[in-house]
Amino acid sequence: MSEPEAPPPAAQHEPAGQGGPAPQDAPAPHVIDDGWRRVSPKYVVVEVVGSVIGVAIVGIVGGVLWSIFQWWWIAAIAGGIILVSLVSIAFEPRRVRSIAYRLREDDLLFRRGILYQRRVAVPYGRMQLVDITRGPVARWLGLADLKLVTAAAASGVAVPGLPLAEAEELRDRLVALAETRRAGL
Repeated sequence: MSEPEAPPPAAQHEPAGQGGPAPQDAPAPHVIDDGWRRVSPKYVVVEVVGSVIGVAIVGIVGGVLWSIFQWWWIAAIAGGIILVSLVSIAFEPRRVRSIAYRLREDDLLFRRGILYQRRVAVPYGRMQLVDITRGPVARWLGLADLKLVTAAAASGVAVPGLPLAEAEELRDRLVALAETRRAGL
């Protein structure tokens, strides 16, 4: 009677801190199929600043309309929007932690969302454009958004909050992978 086989080693594609200890010889950051990568924690600041600006605009417009027309429901609507926005700001850190991407052999996986989760796989051979954009707050923090455009209009993916150097390296890498995959079509 033979002894039972030992269970396979833990998957090395699990990110550290999720599902067990990190492997001793973790793959280099540039290796394909290396696990989920989260966006920069500084991206929380970009999201909060955008939300605060939105709250300020709603407050100012609501205040001006209320002072002109003196309708109570204008103040109630503006107050409700501001309250919902402030609650949303409290969830920004968790929402940013939910954003991640992963490079695999044939595609890039992207995920985001807490309550409504979105997971998208973008095949390298289908990428038509890889673009980097930076708003003023993101630029001040050294962050960038990487946008991937494919032939299908609904499948565009934006990976926000990447450090600029990482975004540029990832853009160059994705363009090279897209060229090699398209050549095989």
